[in-house]
Amino acid sequence: MSQSIIITGAGRGIGKACAEAFLEAGWHVGLLGRSVAPLEAVAKGHENALILPTDVRNEIEVAESFDHAARTWGRLDAIFNNAGVALLGATIDEVDVTAWRELIDINVTGSFICAREAFRVMRAQRPQGGRIINNGSISAHVPRWGSAPYTASKHAITGLTRSVSLDGRKYNIACGQIDIGNALTDMAAKMTKGVPQADGSIAVEPVMDVKHVAQSVLYMASLPLEANVQFMTVMATAMPFIGRG
Repeated sequence: MSQSIIITGAGRGIGKACAEAFLEAGWHVGLLGRSVAPLEAVAKGHENALILPTDVRNEIEVAESFDHAARTWGRLDAIFNNAGVALLGATIDEVDVTAWRELIDINVTGSFICAREAFRVMRAQRPQGGRIINNGSISAHVPRWGSAPYTASKHAITGLTRSVSLDGRKYNIACGQIDIGNALTDMAAKMTKGVPQADGSIAVEPVMDVKHVAQSVLYMASLPLEANVQFMTVMATAMPFIGRG
């Protein structure tokens, strides 16, 4: 029987690449996102794709989508908690509070809501259990210049991962986190043109094919529940990270 996964933010970037990789591997894939058209484009030609138009900030929509997926497939084996946004680089005194709240609402509250619903479904199903994979970031280890909102949100994701991993032991629910650095998506395209460095300079940074991220997530999700990748970092080899600042 094919395994099943819900991927949030599945219409673009890392989520899209992961959705395509899982579909190619024969998984049932729930494509969850706010905009239907990108999800339909990913699903095209794949009978195992399930489109789930959902705003991760809306707990009612999320619950309905998770229940729909579980009923359709009979169970939910995994979720990749991927949906997120970033802000343009700015020092904290220049960050708009409304923009901060929106980012936290999507990156942190949205991830919490989706993990909460995944946990609920996985705890109730028989056989019990499943896997939750959260999308962290290199920023969960060290910040970039002018990244206070995004960095704070990704540190929160690490706290969520650790807590859910501990709480899930009793119910055979594994939880891990993938921290990604400079995967070439629309969000990271600016790296190829030059971005601010810790010393105030502007520099082009190495990037990697987003397919490497997709294969890493697929590996994490494919492990038996007796094994777990608690934290994985996958990054462009020569990007500024070790000793970034």
